[in-house]
Amino acid sequence: MKTNMHAKALHFSSTLILFFLSLNTIINPSNSTLETFIYAGCSQIKYNPSTPYSSNLDSLLASLVNAASLSNFNKFKISLTQNDAVYGLYQCRGDLTSPDCHECVASAVARLGAICGGASGGVLQFEGCLVRYDNVSFLGVDDKGVVLDKCGPSVGYDFELFNRRDAVLAYLTNGTGQYFRVGGSGKVQGVVQCVQDLSVGECQDCLLEAIGRLRSECGGSAWGDMFLGKCYARYSDRGYTSARGNDDDMEKTLAIIIGLVAGVAVLIVFLSFLSKLCDKKGGK
Repeated sequence: MKTNMHAKALHFSSTLILFFLSLNTIINPSNSTLETFIYAGCSQIKYNPSTPYSSNLDSLLASLVNAASLSNFNKFKISLTQNDAVYGLYQCRGDLTSPDCHECVASAVARLGAICGGASGGVLQFEGCLVRYDNVSFLGVDDKGVVLDKCGPSVGYDFELFNRRDAVLAYLTNGTGQYFRVGGSGKVQGVVQCVQDLSVGECQDCLLEAIGRLRSECGGSAWGDMFLGKCYARYSDRGYTSARGNDDDMEKTLAIIIGLVAGVAVLIVFLSFLSKLCDKKGGK
């Protein structure tokens, strides 16, 4: 499978180390598709557990989880002084219900604690939600840096697929005042979303950048993902909510099973032929 993965440091004042896992290597059967891991990053700067920053961070993360039961986006700043300020936000995919959003954010916060324990900044993107925090404000800051891009296998000269994909991406590009957009044409579906701390104009600029990169880098692919710092664009010939790695594994498994069944059938026919041949010789 052709895969293109490109990572750049997020535009945080504190440097983040980004971690990426291919979807078909994640083993977490208890999680729904919404909690499928996409990427995470942690600041290299650590904080002391006994400092006010630690307490503020705990309060921030609790606030993110609580707020997620009421809306699909919120942002917070918690501080006693400027030196111990912590900034954070969460955002759920625009089509999630409040209970699903709350569950996704709670799971993301728990996972961030395991991945970025002791780090002053962290970010985690699930299929259904984003959680991010840092000791330097990123709220309202435009960020078009590429965080993750992945392209599916080449489909050759499938003009119908390409025409439908281009129509879907054009539709998603032309939205006005929308932070979350979905569209489909035939079997091709697409989705785009901006983090809602951007202005409408900044959101549109970010999506134009993401979709432009998606066209140029995944032009001949069955699916493509382009995650920038404050927005993303995705399309797929199997729907954007599918766990593609799991689909690929399923297809491989089915191919193996079909091959085994065909092999057994051929063996049975061959043995039957030998049996009849032996019977004829024995009869003589």
